[in-house]
Amino acid sequence: MNAAIRFKLSVMMFLEFFVWGAWFVTLGTFLGNNLHANNLQIGSAFSTQSFGAIIAPFIIGLIADRYFNAEKILGILHLSGVVLMYQMYCSSDFTAFYPYVFIYMIVYMPTLALVNSVAFNQMKNPEKEFGFIRAFGTLGWIVAGLLISYAFHWDSEASLKEGLLKNTFLMTSIASLVLGLFSFLLPKTPPKINKEEKVKLSSVLGLDALKLLKDKNYIIFFLASVLICVPLAFYYQYANPFLVETGLNNATGKMTFGQMSELLFMLLLPVFFSKFGLKKTLALAMLCWVLRYLLFAHGNANEFSFMLIIGIALHGLCYDFFFVTGQIYTDNKAGEKYKSAAQGLITLATYGVGMLVGFYIAGLIKDACTINNVTDWKRVWTIPAVIAAAVLVLFLIFFRERKNISSGEIPTYAE
Repeated sequence: MNAAIRFKLSVMMFLEFFVWGAWFVTLGTFLGNNLHANNLQIGSAFSTQSFGAIIAPFIIGLIADRYFNAEKILGILHLSGVVLMYQMYCSSDFTAFYPYVFIYMIVYMPTLALVNSVAFNQMKNPEKEFGFIRAFGTLGWIVAGLLISYAFHWDSEASLKEGLLKNTFLMTSIASLVLGLFSFLLPKTPPKINKEEKVKLSSVLGLDALKLLKDKNYIIFFLASVLICVPLAFYYQYANPFLVETGLNNATGKMTFGQMSELLFMLLLPVFFSKFGLKKTLALAMLCWVLRYLLFAHGNANEFSFMLIIGIALHGLCYDFFFVTGQIYTDNKAGEKYKSAAQGLITLATYGVGMLVGFYIAGLIKDACTINNVTDWKRVWTIPAVIAAAVLVLFLIFFRERKNISSGEIPTYAE
């Protein structure tokens, strides 16, 4: 791969995740402060990510992989996002806002697969080349958070009172315009599948990989993956509103410590995975989820602010050591024929079903723990800690590791 193509792919990844991180992290805070949405409405807004994840395979499998170049569809989808983001910026209540965020997530979620498709199409050695390029995506997410807190101060107490957090959607709209136009300059990535070839719904949804569930160990892992998405949803939905309400200065910027830790733990994952194996790696990740939420439950923005920072920084270990390790396990279990289907199935089950249920439960719990607009955050965070602990115990009891997992193929992507 020459330097010009590497530069284009790196910019593509940077903008792709800048676009996501520039509004999604602060969505819960925006909905509560600007649109006065209730907890179930906030849960509904976050659930659009899950609906997008469920619908994305149809867009990729039925359209992108068969009829059009990936980079062109990427450009069209992000240009559509410009209009939708601007409408979210202009929305004055949740009823007006929700249809736009719903359509936007259906438009955005397929682009996560498209950027990977464009990148992999240019690589002769993805194991060595992809990690460097994908790291720019994490960098884009980090830069978005730093801009919100340290450059524009949109999440400060004064700015929140003035409603300035809505400017995140305007910033995202501009970034989407840049990426949409830039996409047409990316290397050509033609369809891989003959459009005359018969479409199988089972292939599109990854259902061909259901054979993996015949293995008792894989069923335990699969169920743990779905269930652990419930506490994960609490973090995505309420971490930013909690940190802002608690009084942590530059909360959005400090949340980028989670993405910074992703980069660190991604480097440590191959070492840990090779030395301690699959079960201990997955168990450590779940244990860190328990620890993170206990830190949130007992920390504050004053003398115990370090507990909040540690809880944020654990994101990389929680995410990388569980989901990326799970991708390795799934890849090895599936075999050559069902690799793509298996990854599609686990993504559908976690980001689709698991997160959808998690966002709904998080909204119910937050509602139950809020009286007269005052939230008992200690109770809110204790519940996902208990859920994560329960999943960990069940996993430790029923999962039996077999020493046949190769550690040679470590995926180098996250979020």
